[in-house]
Amino acid sequence: MSEAFNQWFYQFIKRDTSAGIVLITTTLLALALKNSFASGWYDAFLHTPVAVQLGALEIAKPLLLWINDGLMAVFFLLIGLEVKRELVEGNLSSVSQMTLPGIAAIGGMLVPALCYVYVNAGDDLAMRGWAIPTATDIAFALGILTLLGNRVPLSLKVFLMALAIIDDLGAIIIIALFYTTDLSTASIWVASMALTVLFVMNRLGVFRRAAYVIVGVVLWVSVLKSGVHATLAGVALAFMIPLKAKNDRGEQFSPSKNMEHDLHYWVSFFILPLFAFCNAGIDLRSISVAQLSEGAPLGIIFGLFIGKQLGVFGFSWLAIKCKIATLPKGANWVSLYGVALLTGVGFTMSLFVNSLAFEDDGLFQGADRLAVLVGSLLSGVMGYLVLRFGVKAVESADEVIYIPSSVGSPMESLTDAAAWFKDQTLGLPPDDPANKLPDKTD
Repeated sequence: MSEAFNQWFYQFIKRDTSAGIVLITTTLLALALKNSFASGWYDAFLHTPVAVQLGALEIAKPLLLWINDGLMAVFFLLIGLEVKRELVEGNLSSVSQMTLPGIAAIGGMLVPALCYVYVNAGDDLAMRGWAIPTATDIAFALGILTLLGNRVPLSLKVFLMALAIIDDLGAIIIIALFYTTDLSTASIWVASMALTVLFVMNRLGVFRRAAYVIVGVVLWVSVLKSGVHATLAGVALAFMIPLKAKNDRGEQFSPSKNMEHDLHYWVSFFILPLFAFCNAGIDLRSISVAQLSEGAPLGIIFGLFIGKQLGVFGFSWLAIKCKIATLPKGANWVSLYGVALLTGVGFTMSLFVNSLAFEDDGLFQGADRLAVLVGSLLSGVMGYLVLRFGVKAVESADEVIYIPSSVGSPMESLTDAAAWFKDQTLGLPPDDPANKLPDKTD
């Protein structure tokens, strides 16, 4: 019984759709608890006081903020590791590779923001949320693509992944520039010294992850106290962890990739579900349709569902028509439009930016968070329907590749498969060893 369960569990977490299933489950659970007799227990759980003190240094926050400021810093550490790998040796390592997703990502951030501003112009309070619809939840979007099987060519999956990576990079910049509170000079100095130590460790070839984590904790605490959002410490730490190093035996390995691999499951099956559980609990009994049809909630829905698809598809269409970029191999305009719709699934990323923009949960009685769910749901369902019924299944082997499940990050296996796909287009013989998809389960 135990062995059978372990095998089932192992197979479950290997599936690309599993993270999305867990996120949906925790979101529905949060909604159920918040709208039932257990609402009081749910609120009490979120506001459980948690304090850590070391001498004069004290960090005291409710559990919700420990999750949003602490655990989400680990999530952004993973994002930073993925961004670094893609920039150095992945799908963003050359101008030609990043042109189309880069232009699409700019459109996917600019147009949703403009849609939000159009709805909320003149309302200074609501305008704080202009960045909420600019985000994309890559786990959900790729999960939906996986459900569609051979109706979506690998080139479009790589396009979506690269676009989301650039989108995440944009979110990091937005958080740093627009969601920074009163700055503490002393804390910034400590953070600067921690970054300097991390940089020196990188240059000296220090490869033990524990050393980076210890200094990273100091960096996180100092950034938390500085007024800059603490999640940015995770990104900074990621860029300081070496992509290549040699261990005590002189063997070359990648501390960065190993950490990315190890963090994937913790982020996908613990941190993001817990974040969704704590932030998606909305009292639907207190929200009317009228609340969703005005102000910030309307701007969020309008930005995610309309702005995202217009921005991504419109900017991609312009880039291709102007011959700045080319349509991904095996894709057509309908499939590209379907993927553009999926970028409107903001979910966890939009909820996170929403928590920064509107720190007072009662400001819109939860209508702002519900708008994120509605906009994401509309985008996901419409994107799936367009790709399911508007695109024919591809049969040619040079147009679609089935990506094997990986015990590592789906981003990592998608990058490996993309490299294999690139070799295929160069005309390698069928019996060439490179024609075997990398399988990290070996």
